[in-house]
Amino acid sequence: MLAHKQLSAFTWFAQERLSRRLPANAPPFAIEMPGSGQWSFGSGTPRATIIVNSAKGLAALVSLDATQLAEAYRRGALEVVGDLQSLLSLRGVFRDRHPLTSSWRHVRPRIFGRIASDIVWIADHYEYPDDFYLRFLDARHRCYSQAIFGSDDEPLEDAQSRKLQFAVDAIRVKPGDRVLDIGGGWGAFAEYGGQLGLRVTSLTLSRASESFIQRLIDAQALPCRVVREHLFEHQPEQPYDAIVNLGVTEHLPDYPATLAKYRRLLKPGGRVYLDASAGRTPRDVSAFVLRHLFPGNGTVLCLHKYLKAVSATPFGVLNVVNDRHNYLLTARHWAENLDRNREEIVAAWGEPLYRTFRLYLWGCVDGFARDIIQAYRLVLELPEGTEGQLHRG
Repeated sequence: MLAHKQLSAFTWFAQERLSRRLPANAPPFAIEMPGSGQWSFGSGTPRATIIVNSAKGLAALVSLDATQLAEAYRRGALEVVGDLQSLLSLRGVFRDRHPLTSSWRHVRPRIFGRIASDIVWIADHYEYPDDFYLRFLDARHRCYSQAIFGSDDEPLEDAQSRKLQFAVDAIRVKPGDRVLDIGGGWGAFAEYGGQLGLRVTSLTLSRASESFIQRLIDAQALPCRVVREHLFEHQPEQPYDAIVNLGVTEHLPDYPATLAKYRRLLKPGGRVYLDASAGRTPRDVSAFVLRHLFPGNGTVLCLHKYLKAVSATPFGVLNVVNDRHNYLLTARHWAENLDRNREEIVAAWGEPLYRTFRLYLWGCVDGFARDIIQAYRLVLELPEGTEGQLHRG
């Protein structure tokens, strides 16, 4: 049981600080301390209850700091029963200012170089065993970016098949054509394109990803290869017929440099398909996400800045599609899959990892639902007649 002084501190916090910050339309929720009572907020039956399990959980609540709350939940000092998404919609009530966490992602590349930093940071998120990701991604393609749904109740697997076919159609390729797949993930495009006869080269920075894709290639004798290499270091012997980037633009925030690399890698007349989560400003992600999920250069696509960068290149923009609703549905499937497989995940990898990804995925659902984050897919084309030799560097 929590001490009397702690209860007094919480009572003041609940009645004076939190109540003042909550918007009038805040979803109803409750805070409970076992053996010490429950406090309700908002109008109506609570959709979720925060259970305070320790003094550290109480301190996180009193702090009004989003990252401290997330850390307390991750460690089990706080528990959530009910609709986590509704609680995450209150994120704006809490501050999230952690300058040391945010600034390191900008300082490190200046010290160690952009490519070396990316290799450490991007690989970090993907070095969990592939079995973990298979607990929440679609079972057919294991695609880690938004699907394209024909209807809201369509299975995720079918929606991901539609997206992959859309990408193939968008880049206008045929069997035997060479396609660069930036960020191979768990082999979604390498397998799909390879089965169509495309000669796909998948780039990845993760050893786990590299091994998984190589097993796919070997098992099916796909006309593909996987290379563990940064995009900016990739120097093929000849340019590609097309480029596909499924959800990796968020890790390539230097738009002019990335587009210049695309131009050097692509044949004249070739196309680029990309999809990405997006925001109206190139803001930093939360401190919790930086610490535990994407510790480096993860920054959502800023569409108007990206298009401005494209306008300074020979590339033409053939298509821009708003995919926010598609990503909302995709993220909800992922979050529900994660929750459905909670026992297996906790048994294999521990409660903190499960809770980390639970906050992340349901946070994405909330962000897309409230238009805090958006998503797009784009098709670019390098015009015929553009200088076509493969430049080094």
